[in-house]
Amino acid sequence: MPAPIDLYYWPTPNGWKVAIALEEMGLPYTLHLVNIGAGEQFAPEFLKISPNNRMPAIVDPEGPDGAPVSIFESGAILQYLARKTGLFGGPTERDRIAVDQWLMWQMGGVGPMAGQAHHFLKYAPAMDPPNDLPYAKDRYRNEVARLYGVLDRQLQGQTHVAGDFVSIADFAIWPWASLWEGQQQTLEDKPNLARWLDEMATRPGVQRGRALAAEKRGDLAKDRDAQKALFGRK
Repeated sequence: MPAPIDLYYWPTPNGWKVAIALEEMGLPYTLHLVNIGAGEQFAPEFLKISPNNRMPAIVDPEGPDGAPVSIFESGAILQYLARKTGLFGGPTERDRIAVDQWLMWQMGGVGPMAGQAHHFLKYAPAMDPPNDLPYAKDRYRNEVARLYGVLDRQLQGQTHVAGDFVSIADFAIWPWASLWEGQQQTLEDKPNLARWLDEMATRPGVQRGRALAAEKRGDLAKDRDAQKALFGRK
């Protein structure tokens, strides 16, 4: 049994990615909650692990050559865990290229755009003073719709994002896409995406990763202190 990986985590879509991967891979881990609403991501001890003050992050006590390694950025963590275990990275080199493409697509597209959609559609109008910006709301809502159209077309004729196999690309994209309603999206014209979302949600590892510390997930639109910690710090 490998030594437990230290997981620095809060129940957000980026946190869910790594929790899902650890559960799906059957890797033991020790949970360390980083309350981003309370500003714990700015603590000096956490910044040593994640200098960009973002979670998730991990410390693997059995890293390369048996020495500990700390990793930040959820995509880098997923790639590392896939290499470490030989799981969910793609069965062939061509498959691995496809997985990396769609993982980068999530990191550079769906995550940032859906995150901004959440911010301007839900959080900014509830701030004090309110920031209800129609242009920003339309901009990010429309871009998320475009991206989900790309994803729906990619899923036509194949079971998962990178091909007919489950991969870390699925683990990366599903947490964000599963929140489509909060991004003011529709699935009526995206049957392949709807099917994939439902099928991923039935996987026990996805369910366990999504449920990790779920009781800690609050309503940011109503939490003024959390808004200050998340949106008022540099």
